[in-house]
Amino acid sequence: MTIDLERARAETPGTAHVTHFNNAGAALPPQAVLDAAIGHLRLEAEIGGYEAAARAADAIDGCYHAVARLLNCAPDEVAVVENATRAWDMAFYSMPFRPGDRILTAQAEYASNYIAFLHAARRMGVTVEPVPDDEHGQLSVEALRGMIDDRVKLIAVTHVPTNGGLVNPAAAIGAVARAAGVPFLLDACQSVGQMPIDVAAIGCDMLSATSRKYLRGPRGMGFLYVRRGLVESLDPPLLDLHAASWTGPDSYEIRADARRFENWECSYAAKIGMGVAVEYALSWGLPAIEARIAHLAALLRDGLSAIPGVTVRDRGTKRCGIVSFDIAGVDPEAVKATLAGQKINVSVSRVGSTRLDMTARGLDAVVRASVHYYNSEDEVERLVGFVRRAGRG
Repeated sequence: MTIDLERARAETPGTAHVTHFNNAGAALPPQAVLDAAIGHLRLEAEIGGYEAAARAADAIDGCYHAVARLLNCAPDEVAVVENATRAWDMAFYSMPFRPGDRILTAQAEYASNYIAFLHAARRMGVTVEPVPDDEHGQLSVEALRGMIDDRVKLIAVTHVPTNGGLVNPAAAIGAVARAAGVPFLLDACQSVGQMPIDVAAIGCDMLSATSRKYLRGPRGMGFLYVRRGLVESLDPPLLDLHAASWTGPDSYEIRADARRFENWECSYAAKIGMGVAVEYALSWGLPAIEARIAHLAALLRDGLSAIPGVTVRDRGTKRCGIVSFDIAGVDPEAVKATLAGQKINVSVSRVGSTRLDMTARGLDAVVRASVHYYNSEDEVERLVGFVRRAGRG
């Protein structure tokens, strides 16, 4: 399958107004997602929120089935929550840690996750140990294997770090985790929607992701996959009448499926919209999406690398649609502002988002341009041209 660029852009209203290279932040939604989310909000206004949810029950349930097809798992292994951070937190804080337990993670781990590790270290006495990178800048699977012992209770890794195009070797990490019998939590926020993700092939036990990035869904929605065989050993840090049933004056019973990690209230418009976004991505085909994104990212890296003073900062043997770079002597925020003036959207990743990785590389900030399949080659060329001008001062 290949991507019909003309159709993709026609079905993405935002492409008429902006050149969007901030897809790793929040991608432009397609018209189908807008129609689904806005349509449900309109229905709530017309007949009432509870009544609208009852009428849309099939679409709401369809979200679970769509995510299950996306990840190659069962619908009862999927929880839909208000964002990916909450999804990741619900998995992490459900782990039965004890003093002396070890958590292994990556050098390029995301700040929110690492803060949670440090929080657990302070509260529960666990230790947090980053696995060294290999010579390509990705997590060293050999080093990970050498760090395993009976005190390792969790391997938690970000698949695609926020500050560049690196794709960590998730399946190889999963193989080490399975062999050691250690749960593996994968943060797939930046990878879901831009490449095929098969939780069975990867071997992760838990996976968190968001709606708003490469899936092109509404903001304020995300999901969590938890392997069926692990669910009942995890005690959610928060419960309500949706996650559990009040069975007697002094008793309750937690749900047996992944929805034990949800809570009762949510945005049904966003939930329906995310389901439509997943179906929309599946209709294009994730292999075709990945190929198109890889093509555009390679064009962008090549174009930027040819500009004097510009350094592309992406690492890894496999790279994705996120392209990070800086210009000698030019503040990344100034680059972002210059591009914004031309209606070109990019973002800036700072050291606080991936402190260990960026400190080790002597980086304080980088410009992050993230392509999607609806971007055109002309847009890539336009971005490269304005970066060239920015470098000239």
